[in-house]
Amino acid sequence: MIEKFINDLLSQLGAGSKEIVYLSVTPGVGLELIQVDPVIKSVKTYGHKPLEYSDSMREISNYDDFKNVLQELFHDLNINPKCNIVLNLPMVYFGKVDLPLLLNDDGVTEAVISEVEQSYIFKRCEPVVSWFEGNSNSASDTRTIFYSAVQKTAIDKIKEILTEMGANLSGVEISLVSNLRALLFSGLTETQMEGGTPWNLMIVNSTGYSLVSLSGKNIVDYYEEPLALKTYELDEIYEVINASAQIALMNSPTNYLYVVSETDLVSAEHLVSKMSFEGKVDFLENNSFRKREILSVSLNILPDQVMKISLESVGIAVSRVCDYPVRLDFSGNKPSEMSSGGEESISFTFNDKEIVLTETVMKKISFVIAGILIIPSLIAMLTLPVIQKKNKAQLDEINSKIKNVEAEIKKLTELASESGNFVIKTEIENVLKYNRTKLIAYSALGESVPADLWITYFSAKDKGKFDIKGISEDVEDIYIFYKNMKDSLIDNQLRLHKLEMISDSIDDAVASDMPTMYDFEITNMAESELNPSAKDDKKNAADANSGASKNAKSTKKVNDLEPVDIGG
Repeated sequence: MIEKFINDLLSQLGAGSKEIVYLSVTPGVGLELIQVDPVIKSVKTYGHKPLEYSDSMREISNYDDFKNVLQELFHDLNINPKCNIVLNLPMVYFGKVDLPLLLNDDGVTEAVISEVEQSYIFKRCEPVVSWFEGNSNSASDTRTIFYSAVQKTAIDKIKEILTEMGANLSGVEISLVSNLRALLFSGLTETQMEGGTPWNLMIVNSTGYSLVSLSGKNIVDYYEEPLALKTYELDEIYEVINASAQIALMNSPTNYLYVVSETDLVSAEHLVSKMSFEGKVDFLENNSFRKREILSVSLNILPDQVMKISLESVGIAVSRVCDYPVRLDFSGNKPSEMSSGGEESISFTFNDKEIVLTETVMKKISFVIAGILIIPSLIAMLTLPVIQKKNKAQLDEINSKIKNVEAEIKKLTELASESGNFVIKTEIENVLKYNRTKLIAYSALGESVPADLWITYFSAKDKGKFDIKGISEDVEDIYIFYKNMKDSLIDNQLRLHKLEMISDSIDDAVASDMPTMYDFEITNMAESELNPSAKDDKKNAADANSGASKNAKSTKKVNDLEPVDIGG
């Protein structure tokens, strides 16, 4: 749904949108067409047709066959030929050279072409070169350049065929880079590549083998040994490769070796068993000996096709999504040259489609974005006065209510000041304060009671007055409870008012097998607040004593009187 909307929108704006199709010319398999879902790492589209490849000339044997096979693949897989093609070719030539550090890119390209032209293949045809920089050596003022080349005539013929079909050659890479990218994407050598540890990759094909020394993902060195394997007997092939590889591996010592066989003449598993390598060795059968798939596949791919999916086809299929530092492109395209009608343009990939945006399209998009931004502003400017008027009326109504409330508060305040007994604000603050203190006390009580302590009485009164009674088997638990409550109820001046052993006598407590229980009381209330009846009894006793004293004085006065004779 989203993809269709975006495609329709770009189409209306005049943007070019073509499906990306990935091809691989793979000796031993033929021509492969593949598309991969990078999210779930699964092959979603695949097909292959036999295509003869010349190992001696390192080129497609017949380009008419290439055209026919490609048309058949488009038809069988129901793919529109008007698409962008990214192509993988078998490696024709790869080398390394050290050049002066101050040499610019154009000078490097010229130097690389001079090196390539020394090869017998490029003595008869013009090369297309591509290169990348390895580690630089500032101490010797040199930098290491890795380079590769393919025949220009081969690229021109492929471009011509694709143009006739309505397709566009979007990129060309070689099998070495595709293999390395596939090993990373599939997770086969993820530990070595992500860890940055030194390791070796050995690739065996029908013309010999190559040894790539790497540090993580970066190529450090390259060695190629041509061997006419077809001239040897089956058992001799493994002995020849093993003898030659031992010397090459001594020049690049590592603790890990990964062997890939791309020819049906050599089983990677059998070759590894013959090699004496002090370290870990893994292998991959990129040939008819394969027993497991490189990536999972969708259900619409036939089972007999699954084991044909080559390592290099997976590598080229993820060339736009897999972050691999080495990239070689022989298509001759520049990013800004993907144009329409001679206009400068930029391109990007979206869901296996290559979107090309020209100057005209960019202008249209700019106008659309400007419209999206400006139209809401205009609407806001037109509706703002109406909204302001409505909000002002609401504000006036609220202000009127506020004035009425303030008048009521003022009236109540005056009444309170006249009576002198009740201040609303003070009473409200007290209620909030004491209720909050009580809530804190309840919460603290629930969190502070130890396991062997029981609360028998709890009272929370106004003005932060508390009285807590309980029993426990352990005096230490009482102290812990008291300390926790004191820490929780800050500024309430709690004290341990009472701590007594519950027993008729000490002898009974000692003689009993039952645990000794302790009675305690924690409070911040005065004695008179805790026991108001005792206060009244004390007052009554004081009053009684005062009356008795007065009676005694009166008696004394009467007794001290002199007897009076009243006669008779």
